[in-house]
Amino acid sequence: MQAYKVKLDAFEGPLDLLLHLINQYEIDIYDIPVAQITEQYMQYIHTMKRLELNIASEYLVMAATLIEIKSQMLLPKPELDEDAEEYMEDPREDLMQRLIEYRKYKEAALQLQVIEKEANQIYTRPPLLFDESISKHSEIAQGETSVYDMLEALRQMFERKKWDAPLETKVEKSDIPIEQRMEEVLQTVKSAKEGILFDRLFTIQTRPHIVVTFIALLELMKKNQVYCKQEKQLSELYVFSMEE
Repeated sequence: MQAYKVKLDAFEGPLDLLLHLINQYEIDIYDIPVAQITEQYMQYIHTMKRLELNIASEYLVMAATLIEIKSQMLLPKPELDEDAEEYMEDPREDLMQRLIEYRKYKEAALQLQVIEKEANQIYTRPPLLFDESISKHSEIAQGETSVYDMLEALRQMFERKKWDAPLETKVEKSDIPIEQRMEEVLQTVKSAKEGILFDRLFTIQTRPHIVVTFIALLELMKKNQVYCKQEKQLSELYVFSMEE
């Protein structure tokens, strides 16, 4: 028997996850509540580990950094002489600057993508693609939720169903072909006329089933065959067929 481990390229890095959390909880990037952000970050790391997804080392380095900053924030601050021009460095300063720089590059990359998309529409796409219904359909194909939203939905599902007992940890890879599970998930989603609740795709409490279903869903989204949608942040996640 061989441990079922999966490496995903859907995760962009720890700064991307932190920025996702900052946006999700509407946190001021210039005044990060380290205790809150560390707790939420570690929940994602725990969920990834529970699925036995291969976590890049930089995620673990960032976890250690957050814990160190949190510890420094809890230390009693020495009293400074009002007449002294001594500056007490904020332990969050370095992380804050890294996040600000990362956000600038991420926003610039998104703007370049928009420009590229507009250029493609002008020079290469046929007039049919400017039809309103097809245009709306193309926007959905880009995805309305991130992989982090899906991980959070998975974590909430574990809590709701009280799946706290250790899940089955080992399985022969050939026992659960990704392609087969993709087809099963696709047919299940297509049969639901108005979308299907994310939780309903995970019907068996074993790690192989949960992991393969999660990967199958990501692959179907990558192939623009399904998409996930939330009405608002932290609300229930639904999966829809792109044919709807």
